[in-house]
Amino acid sequence: MILTLDIGNTNIKTALFEGMEMVQYWRVSTDRNMSSDEYGILLMNLFAHKHISPEQVEGIMISSVVPQINFTIEHMCRTYFKQEPRIIGPGIKTGINIKYENPRELGSDRIANAVAAYELYGGPCITIDFGTATSFGVISEKGEFLGGAICPGLKLAAEALTERAAKLPRFELVKPESVIGRNTVTNMQAGIVYGYIGQINYLVDRMKKELGAPNARVIATGGLAVLVAEESSVIDVMDGLLTLKGLCLIHQKNAD
Repeated sequence: MILTLDIGNTNIKTALFEGMEMVQYWRVSTDRNMSSDEYGILLMNLFAHKHISPEQVEGIMISSVVPQINFTIEHMCRTYFKQEPRIIGPGIKTGINIKYENPRELGSDRIANAVAAYELYGGPCITIDFGTATSFGVISEKGEFLGGAICPGLKLAAEALTERAAKLPRFELVKPESVIGRNTVTNMQAGIVYGYIGQINYLVDRMKKELGAPNARVIATGGLAVLVAEESSVIDVMDGLLTLKGLCLIHQKNAD
């Protein structure tokens, strides 16, 4: 089995794959202060809970946007899984031609999303990853990563609103029934949620025009994708495991 780890700013998403079939999925908090042993024991407990032996892991593929803990995670993989992990970066085959001005600046999670979207859904396509930040990726019909956009995530935008405006209360990030709120909380919910949906729709429409591909498929992933997809008119596919599937595909491309 192949172990995949997507290290994000808030969570580490990890899954085991047998071929392209997901066997097990977990999500744990990203903690820059945890040691390799603490992460190792955490994963060993998760494996034991599902009666899976770590010896069944034959390869490990990682994407990370938190470079501070990469060494910790790599050391954990060597110690507890006896495997040399691969991390998306220079020298890794992806099958995607990256047209970024500086390819080294491109987040490895966005590369994994592009690989999975193109391989599984075809091009041209647009990926939207609803994480701490919301990132868009545009992939051409030929499998070229052309670029994209990044904006604050829903939670980040909501936190900024309450932290920087003294009289505004904290609120639950849910979709109100009406965009015309009748109290402060529903006003804030409407502004954040429906305003965000409008932003997503506009950016996708603009990207399709610039790409010259009005029928480009739009694939959404990430924890808050469901909240937006219910109202958005531009999202075609919801795939919560897009990044991890991309990691699995990239591992296959680099396997000896």
